[in-house]
Amino acid sequence: MPPTDAPPDLTRAIDPATLARFSADLSALCDPAHDRVLVAVSGGPDSVALLLLTHALLGERCIAATVDHGLRPEAADEAAWVADLCAASGIDHAVLSGELPERTGHTANLSARARALRYELLQAHADAVGATQIATAHHADDQVETLIMRLNRGAGVGGLAGVRARSGRVIRPLLGWRRAELGAIVAAAGIVAVEDPSNVSDRFYRARLRKQLAAIDWIDPSRVAASAAALADAEDAIVWMVRQLGTDRIAADGDSLMLDPRDLPFELVRRLVEQCIRQIDPAAEIRGSALVRMVKALESGETAMLGGVAAVALSPAAWRFRKAPPRRLL
Repeated sequence: MPPTDAPPDLTRAIDPATLARFSADLSALCDPAHDRVLVAVSGGPDSVALLLLTHALLGERCIAATVDHGLRPEAADEAAWVADLCAASGIDHAVLSGELPERTGHTANLSARARALRYELLQAHADAVGATQIATAHHADDQVETLIMRLNRGAGVGGLAGVRARSGRVIRPLLGWRRAELGAIVAAAGIVAVEDPSNVSDRFYRARLRKQLAAIDWIDPSRVAASAAALADAEDAIVWMVRQLGTDRIAADGDSLMLDPRDLPFELVRRLVEQCIRQIDPAAEIRGSALVRMVKALESGETAMLGGVAAVALSPAAWRFRKAPPRRLL
C-alpha cells in the first residue's frame, strides 16, 4: 500500500547542478522554454524523479498522468497517491484507464498490450491538454536491461538501438541517468515512492535479469547507453539508405512489385523485401526469422510465402512479389 501523505514542496531538495544537468538533457529533446510536457508517472522512484525535475524546470507547463491498466488491485491506490502528490504542488494530473487491446499474433503478450494501451492513452491525453511532448522515465539501467534482452533474442541493428531518446513526441530525457541517482532525488525530497511488485517478481524476465545485473560491477550503463545511441544512429542511416534504394530497386509491374537485389548487402536486401511485403499486405505479421528464410529462399531461386504475399525469383535481378492466392479449403 503506498503512503498517503504528500510533501508540500516536491522540488525543494533538487540542487542547482542536478537541475542544470537535467535542463541540458531535456533541451536536447525539446524546447523547455516553450513546450508543455506531459510526464508519465507510475508512482515509482524513476517516474517521480522525472516529475520532480520537470516540474522544477517548467513549472505549470509540467503536467502529469498516471495510467491504470487495471491489471493489479493496488494500481488504483498508487494512481491516487500520485494524484495527491501532484495536488500538493499544484501539478495538473489525470488518471487514465482503458481496455487492453486484444491479443493478436505471436508477440502480443500482456506486457506488449499494456504498453500499447499506455501510449495510446498518453497520446490522447496529450492532445486533450495541449501537451507538445510526452516524457517517460526510461533511464540508463533500463537501457542495459533492454539491450541484453534483445541480444538474447538475436536482435539486429534496429533492436539493439535500444530505447530511443525520442519516438515521435515521446521523449526520454533520463537515458543518461542511473536508477540510483533518480532514487536519491526522490529520497532527498522526503518521498517514499511506490514499489511495483512486478519489478522484483521472478515471474518476469526483466525482473530476473535486473537481479542478476545487480551483482555485476563491471558493466558501465553510461557506456552501454552510448553504444545504444550509436546503434540508433546506424539504424537511422540504414533506414535512410533503404528508402533511397527503394525508389531505384522496387518497381510496380501490374499487380506485382519487382525487386532488383543485385550486389546489395544481405541486410539491405532483407529490408527491401520487407518493404515489398508491407506494401502488398500492410497487415502482414513479419517475424525476423521468417523474413530471413524468405530472402535465403529467393537467393536460391526458390519461391516463398510470408503473410499474404507470395514471392518468386524470376532471375538474380528480378524478384516478383504479389498477393498470394486464397488457400483452398479441404
